[in-house]
Amino acid sequence: MTRMSRARVARRIAAGAAYGGGGIGLAGAAAVGLLLAEVRMARRHVGNGTSNHVPNADGRYGHLYTTPGDPPLRLTLLGDSTAAGQGVHRAGQTPGALLASGLAAVAERPVVLRNAAQPGARSDDLDRQVALVLADPALTPDVCVIMIGANDVTNRMPPTRSVRHLSAAVRRLRTAGAEVVVGTCPDLGTIEPVQQPLRWLARRASRQLAAAQTIGAIEQGGRTVSLGDLLGPEFAANPRELFGPDNYHPSAEGYATAAMAVLPTVCAALGLWPAEEERPDVTRREGFLPVARAAAEAASEAGTEVTAAMPTGPKGPWALLKRRRRRRVPEPDRAPVTPSS
Repeated sequence: MTRMSRARVARRIAAGAAYGGGGIGLAGAAAVGLLLAEVRMARRHVGNGTSNHVPNADGRYGHLYTTPGDPPLRLTLLGDSTAAGQGVHRAGQTPGALLASGLAAVAERPVVLRNAAQPGARSDDLDRQVALVLADPALTPDVCVIMIGANDVTNRMPPTRSVRHLSAAVRRLRTAGAEVVVGTCPDLGTIEPVQQPLRWLARRASRQLAAAQTIGAIEQGGRTVSLGDLLGPEFAANPRELFGPDNYHPSAEGYATAAMAVLPTVCAALGLWPAEEERPDVTRREGFLPVARAAAEAASEAGTEVTAAMPTGPKGPWALLKRRRRRRVPEPDRAPVTPSS
């Protein structure tokens, strides 16, 4: 699928999500039957003996920084097993811990992390997660990172429904005053042990969903970062972690790669990134595009950020597409959260 056709499909999915449509699918009935048969075969091939354990990374990071009179920044993760950090053994290896530690280092300010993500979750679980996060107005996050979509694809959730739930979550969090960064659906076609035609179908479905997620999130005031194939090499290197109970387990290296890609956007959303880096760099193929085109471009290249730019243009709303340089995150340091944090 070309980027232009992906942009058209993403526009239709996002429009269907916004106006209540639900019939836009990602594959025909015959293809879906083949897809399910291939999934069952892939699960037998790679095994499914991974643990349900998710390290608890909640806590206060950057406790060496002192900010008299300023409360710590609040970072919350929502989504599926990718956001929760399932598949690794130590709390410091989870994306939440890595992002909290990196944000504390950039802001030179403590960060309190809360992870509301649920392994195996689809986008329809975001309503519950957001309600949990916003239950106490005094603890509203400064910034939320949402990673969702893989289970929507593997469980055949209609993409219009998937985007509708994500858009509603971004809208509620933004209305509450939180910045929102969405790590869009990873490219499931990079999973090496899965054979054709499942790999082609999975890649097509996940990239279409990622592009549509970008449109939905941008329209509600969020930012997106494409995870794309960032996790692909880690899947290939760790086949035993491929199909666990939630069908999606990156390794510690995969989480670190994703955190390095997402951290600059989290910092930029909070106004913590150098101003000169906020201008588009033409040498890095950054610039302003119609939202659908920017979404399609981002879905094709991992680590690409999309943020709202102009509300109207010749082809509708426009967005700024950026390819930020990834920054390595420091080793996480965590202290217990006190009741007053």
